[in-house]
Amino acid sequence: QVQLVESGGGLVQAGGSLRLSCAASGRTFGRYTMGWFRQAPGKEREFVAAINWIGSTYYADSVKGRFTISRDNAKNTVYLQMKSLKPEDTAVYYCAAALGVTMSVKEYNFWGQGTQVTVSS
Repeated sequence: QVQLVESGGGLVQAGGSLRLSCAASGRTFGRYTMGWFRQAPGKEREFVAAINWIGSTYYADSVKGRFTISRDNAKNTVYLQMKSLKPEDTAVYYCAAALGVTMSVKEYNFWGQGTQVTVSS
Protein backbone atom coordinates (compact mmCIF):
# COMPACT_ATOMS: atom_id res chain seq x y z
CA GLN A 1 0.00 0.00 0.00
CA VAL A 2 1.24 3.46 -0.92
CA GLN A 3 -0.24 6.74 0.29
CA LEU A 4 0.48 9.87 -1.71
CA VAL A 5 0.17 13.52 -0.71
CA GLU A 6 0.67 16.32 -3.23
CA SER A 7 1.64 19.89 -2.46
CA GLY A 8 2.87 22.99 -4.24
CA GLY A 9 -0.11 23.99 -6.33
CA GLY A 10 -1.37 27.54 -6.54
CA LEU A 11 -2.13 30.53 -8.72
CA VAL A 12 0.53 31.75 -11.14
CA GLN A 13 0.62 34.09 -14.12
CA ALA A 14 1.22 32.78 -17.60
CA GLY A 15 4.94 32.30 -18.18
CA GLY A 16 5.56 31.59 -14.53
CA SER A 17 6.80 28.49 -12.73
CA LEU A 18 5.64 26.12 -10.02
CA ARG A 19 7.09 23.00 -8.45
CA LEU A 20 4.77 20.27 -7.30
CA SER A 21 5.84 17.69 -4.75
CA CYS A 22 4.38 14.30 -3.93
CA ALA A 23 5.35 12.61 -0.69
CA ALA A 24 4.84 8.87 -0.53
CA SER A 25 4.52 6.55 2.43
CA GLY A 26 5.84 3.01 2.45
CA ARG A 27 9.24 1.36 2.16
CA THR A 28 8.74 0.18 -1.42
CA PHE A 29 8.58 3.61 -3.05
CA GLY A 30 11.62 2.88 -5.16
CA ARG A 31 9.87 -0.01 -6.93
CA TYR A 32 7.11 2.11 -8.40
CA THR A 33 6.80 4.14 -11.54
CA MET A 34 5.58 7.54 -10.37
CA GLY A 35 3.33 9.60 -12.59
CA TRP A 36 1.73 13.01 -12.72
CA PHE A 37 -1.69 13.42 -14.27
CA ARG A 38 -4.04 16.37 -14.55
CA GLN A 39 -7.74 16.93 -14.95
CA ALA A 40 -9.34 20.15 -16.10
CA PRO A 41 -13.05 20.87 -15.53
CA GLY A 42 -15.20 18.89 -17.94
CA LYS A 43 -12.25 16.92 -19.29
CA GLU A 44 -10.85 13.47 -18.72
CA ARG A 45 -7.80 12.90 -16.57
CA GLU A 46 -4.70 12.97 -18.77
CA PHE A 47 -1.10 11.85 -18.52
CA VAL A 48 1.50 14.56 -17.90
CA ALA A 49 4.77 12.84 -16.98
CA ALA A 50 6.20 9.68 -15.44
CA ILE A 51 9.50 8.45 -14.04
CA ASN A 52 10.41 4.83 -13.45
CA TRP A 53 12.55 3.30 -10.70
CA ILE A 54 15.83 3.87 -12.56
CA GLY A 55 15.00 7.45 -13.49
CA SER A 56 13.84 7.11 -17.08
CA THR A 57 11.33 9.84 -17.84
CA TYR A 58 8.30 10.15 -20.10
CA TYR A 59 6.30 13.24 -21.03
CA ALA A 60 3.12 14.20 -22.78
CA ASP A 61 3.83 16.15 -25.96
CA SER A 62 2.00 19.17 -24.54
CA VAL A 63 4.52 19.60 -21.71
CA LYS A 64 7.81 18.46 -23.27
CA GLY A 65 10.51 21.06 -22.81
CA ARG A 66 8.51 22.90 -20.13
CA PHE A 67 7.96 20.32 -17.37
CA THR A 68 10.55 18.15 -15.63
CA ILE A 69 9.77 15.15 -13.45
CA SER A 70 12.27 13.90 -10.91
CA ARG A 71 12.36 11.68 -7.85
CA ASP A 72 14.33 11.38 -4.63
CA ASN A 73 14.02 7.80 -3.44
CA ALA A 74 15.75 8.60 -0.15
CA LYS A 75 12.99 11.09 0.62
CA ASN A 76 10.16 9.05 -0.94
CA THR A 77 9.27 12.10 -2.99
CA VAL A 78 8.58 12.85 -6.64
CA TYR A 79 8.60 16.34 -8.10
CA LEU A 80 7.15 18.09 -11.11
CA GLN A 81 8.94 21.30 -12.05
CA MET A 82 6.69 23.34 -14.33
CA LYS A 83 8.01 26.31 -16.33
CA SER A 84 6.57 28.58 -19.01
CA LEU A 85 3.11 27.81 -17.72
CA LYS A 86 0.12 28.45 -19.95
CA PRO A 87 -3.55 29.01 -19.09
CA GLU A 88 -4.28 25.62 -20.67
CA ASP A 89 -2.15 24.00 -17.96
CA THR A 90 -4.83 24.92 -15.43
CA ALA A 91 -6.09 21.72 -13.80
CA VAL A 92 -6.03 19.60 -10.70
CA TYR A 93 -2.73 17.75 -10.72
CA TYR A 94 -2.56 14.23 -9.32
CA CYS A 95 0.37 12.10 -8.30
CA ALA A 96 0.07 8.35 -8.84
CA ALA A 97 2.05 5.13 -8.48
CA ALA A 98 2.17 2.08 -10.72
CA LEU A 99 4.13 -1.17 -10.60
CA GLY A 100 4.93 -1.14 -14.31
CA VAL A 101 6.11 1.53 -16.72
CA THR A 102 2.93 3.00 -18.07
CA MET A 103 1.23 6.23 -19.12
CA SER A 104 -2.28 4.82 -18.77
CA VAL A 105 -4.53 6.17 -16.04
CA LYS A 106 -6.09 2.74 -15.60
CA GLU A 107 -2.79 1.08 -14.72
CA TYR A 108 -1.94 3.33 -11.79
CA ASN A 109 -2.88 1.69 -8.51
CA PHE A 110 -2.48 4.49 -6.00
CA TRP A 111 -3.48 8.16 -6.22
CA GLY A 112 -3.08 11.32 -4.23
CA GLN A 113 -5.88 13.74 -3.51
CA GLY A 114 -4.73 16.29 -6.07
CA THR A 115 -3.50 19.87 -5.96
CA GLN A 116 -4.99 22.77 -7.93
CA VAL A 117 -2.83 24.66 -10.42
CA THR A 118 -4.35 27.79 -11.91
CA VAL A 119 -2.54 29.79 -14.59
CA SER A 120 -3.93 33.24 -15.28
CA SER A 121 -3.53 34.99 -18.63
